[in-house]
Amino acid sequence: MHMKWIPQLLLSISLLSPLSAFALFEKCKDLFPNQEIPSTPQPGRDLCFDSFAIFYSPTDKKPIYTVEKLNSARLTAPHPRRSNQFYEEARLPFQERALLSDYRGSGYDRGHNAPAGDMSTESAMAQSFSLANMMPQARQNNQGIWAKNVEEPTRQYVKRVLGDVYVYTGSVGKMGSVGSGTVTIPDHLFKLVYDPNKNTAWAYWVENTNEASMSPPITYAEIKEKTSIDFHLPNDVSYLHGKKMHQVPQVPNSLVGGWYPVFFDDYSPNKVQEIITSIQAGRVASIQIQYDRNLDLAKKLSEQIQSQTALQTNLSQSSPPESATVTYERNRVTAIIHTK
Repeated sequence: MHMKWIPQLLLSISLLSPLSAFALFEKCKDLFPNQEIPSTPQPGRDLCFDSFAIFYSPTDKKPIYTVEKLNSARLTAPHPRRSNQFYEEARLPFQERALLSDYRGSGYDRGHNAPAGDMSTESAMAQSFSLANMMPQARQNNQGIWAKNVEEPTRQYVKRVLGDVYVYTGSVGKMGSVGSGTVTIPDHLFKLVYDPNKNTAWAYWVENTNEASMSPPITYAEIKEKTSIDFHLPNDVSYLHGKKMHQVPQVPNSLVGGWYPVFFDDYSPNKVQEIITSIQAGRVASIQIQYDRNLDLAKKLSEQIQSQTALQTNLSQSSPPESATVTYERNRVTAIIHTK
């Protein structure tokens, strides 16, 4: 065999090594509490990054779970510009990768597991856009309830406590797939937060739908049962004196259920009909229609909703300033649906 082929052969052998349900994470064990690696019956591949780690499912082509070790200093430090440069994970065999083309035209967002908003260095920010870190996520869920009611409250908690907080994120279930690579669309998303200094853990459990509403966080025991993942946290976690359950930090009342956004980059009869159906079913308390430049579309949506229901809509013009790090959709109209 010619010598120049040896490195390529060794790489192929390492990439195609047998899958295992026992992840090693040899280069990033410090990201896990007490270096304890979770156990799961699902076979996968362990991937280490600068600021997070992924246990990746080659069959579902999305994370089984990700883990981050966060603290106040990291989250309050100046953050790099969001790169928005998604890329295919070259460390995975081609047949196991999610592809950029898989998400194109799917109607689903490439939903971060380890959020870009948690990254404090340029390299970590860039790495967070690996498709190995993505799951097909309902678009309004990703941009609305998940970002505002799950990711942001988690960051706010970490910022106000002492020491490291460990955060696991993932998804379970299957309701179809996207792309020729058949990336699994999960039916539920989860985020488990563990504060070792208070020996407290809780988890967010959210349907992967645009209409998902928030419910109070669930216990560590419940998330273990729902995901079939043993995160190997202490046996007495979330309890005081081994008896009384510790009070889980609650989502503010204004964020529990309450609202979800529906985005209109142009007129969509299907989206309008879904809103009207929800109103007629008695699930909607009020609607605010936000716009910047596209008053005509905002009025059209308002008039159609009011003509077919007894609900009055409120128009609200909003023109946030543009910046170097945020591209504002000036022609987008957003219907904010307040649920009963």
